[in-house]
Amino acid sequence: MNTQKKLLEIIGDFDTAMLVTHATDGTIDARPMAVAQVTEEGDLWFVTDRHSGKVAELTLDSDVAVTMQSSNKFVALSGKAVAVDDQQKLEELWQESWKVWFPKGKASPSIILLRIETSEGEYWDNSGAAGAKYLIQAGKAYLQGERAQTDSTTNASVSL
Repeated sequence: MNTQKKLLEIIGDFDTAMLVTHATDGTIDARPMAVAQVTEEGDLWFVTDRHSGKVAELTLDSDVAVTMQSSNKFVALSGKAVAVDDQQKLEELWQESWKVWFPKGKASPSIILLRIETSEGEYWDNSGAAGAKYLIQAGKAYLQGERAQTDSTTNASVSL
């Protein structure tokens, strides 16, 4: 199995992610973000307000983490965030639902794109047959008072 392809497939299942940055006071800050696009290379695109705290944080430290979670799939990514002021790319990515945050739409002067240049990713996939196998193993371990084995979970670390 091509683990990079599998990671990209799983990332494509998500429409929201948690973007984690370093706050200006050195603490960790996380917020949910709508995923605008996932590229074939594993980079992610988001839309945000150029005057937001996250954009200010990224000027001081561009290292970020991105996490995604459903009931049976999990992703953790790390990389660099870059603010991109590109009207053509915004036109390509624009979703009408974003007018909730940008009432003037694509013409909003405060809108800016964030590109996350991912360098590493990790996933855990408990869906399908692997998930069923894990549930059986976990149930058996519970009944026997033992620790569940995680060998049935599909997981991998990937350099992107």
